[in-house]
Amino acid sequence: MKDPHIFSDNPIDRGERERRNETWIKEQSENGQAKFLIMSNLNVLLTTDPNPALAWVSQDMAQQLYEVPDPIFLGILDGETRFVVDVPNYEETSSFVKREGQFQFEECRAAGEIVCGPEAGIIAQARAQIDWHKRNQYCSICGTESIKKRGGQVRQCSKCNAQQFPRTDPVVIMVVTDKQNDRCLLGQSRGRLSRMNMYSALAGFMDQGETIEEAVAREVMEEAGIEVKNVKYHSSQPWPFPSSLMIGCIAEADSTNIKIDNEEMTDVQWFNRDEVLLALRGESKNLTVPGKIAIAHHLIKAWANREQF
Repeated sequence: MKDPHIFSDNPIDRGERERRNETWIKEQSENGQAKFLIMSNLNVLLTTDPNPALAWVSQDMAQQLYEVPDPIFLGILDGETRFVVDVPNYEETSSFVKREGQFQFEECRAAGEIVCGPEAGIIAQARAQIDWHKRNQYCSICGTESIKKRGGQVRQCSKCNAQQFPRTDPVVIMVVTDKQNDRCLLGQSRGRLSRMNMYSALAGFMDQGETIEEAVAREVMEEAGIEVKNVKYHSSQPWPFPSSLMIGCIAEADSTNIKIDNEEMTDVQWFNRDEVLLALRGESKNLTVPGKIAIAHHLIKAWANREQF
């Protein structure tokens, strides 16, 4: 990879040793020197002047936006402790932000494309953690309410003390080539891709007890009826919607007769290199592929440009 994927390259030191000390974390969040990132409805607060960037605000401003300070510790950056705060009342918060004049809330996908690369990595961490805490407020063992520990790195049941840790869901995503390496296999899943009339690399969640290579082979067989071999890793991308890790691969087809899964896919086709190159430039009348925010774009581009793996 020449350039990191969007949502990667996070520069924050996550403070593994520091977060073991609950007293230290509380003191840091209250000492007036910490910086806070504000989120509401999973949208992130950005500055707009002069260029879009993460709005790291002081404790004083953060306290104007939320009543009970319960921040999540992201880590340490430039010698300063950094926290993210979830503000529940989006309408009131938006009104406050408008009065301030130089801030705006932005949906995280859009924000990832307009801030600098490392800041997009911070967005991925912050959004995934906020969303995980929203979804996991109760113990999965006994159902009792759980509380944040280690600055938000774990939730612990207030009754049975069982611990839950933030999860990351691995997803394999792959460009499949024919034996001559002249064509690649792209699909259109039901839902967003079909609504946009877009084709992308095939993808799917890994199963438990499965290697990356096995997951690639299974998903391609399930979605397209194609057997593959020579699976090679390309790169990975955090995808915080809500908490996936996209594992990008290139694989060689051992068969070419497509048999699609009609419940999951609307179409799967072989596309030649010239057509794919046109699509990457936005000049194809027959094919639309994902934009640069997605790892699929870079996998397709790598194959089209004959990069070595």
